[in-house]
Amino acid sequence: MSINQEVMIALKGIGVPVRFQQYTGDADTYITFFIYLDKPEQHADDEEHVTGYYVQIDVWSKEDYTKLAKTVHQRMLAAGFCKQNFYDLYEQDLRIYHKVMRFLKEVP
Repeated sequence: MSINQEVMIALKGIGVPVRFQQYTGDADTYITFFIYLDKPEQHADDEEHVTGYYVQIDVWSKEDYTKLAKTVHQRMLAAGFCKQNFYDLYEQDLRIYHKVMRFLKEVP
């Protein structure tokens, strides 16, 4: 299973659209995600044994997204991802709140 599929499964049924990289619908609240880094985490005998997938999940909303972000966090942890860092933004040009959530999953 790909890392993208793992994210989609973790966030399935969350109540808002979830899309890889780009959302083109008309919902006021939605989630996009992408892999911002894919790198070897462990080597032995010149071979990669563990790959680290660094995933960014972006929660976009015109309203308070606090509960949704908490649910995303809980689901990603339950799916075996580790929290890296989160931060809040406001995209002035789009007039939308933006929560950046970064996670890591190491896969043998």
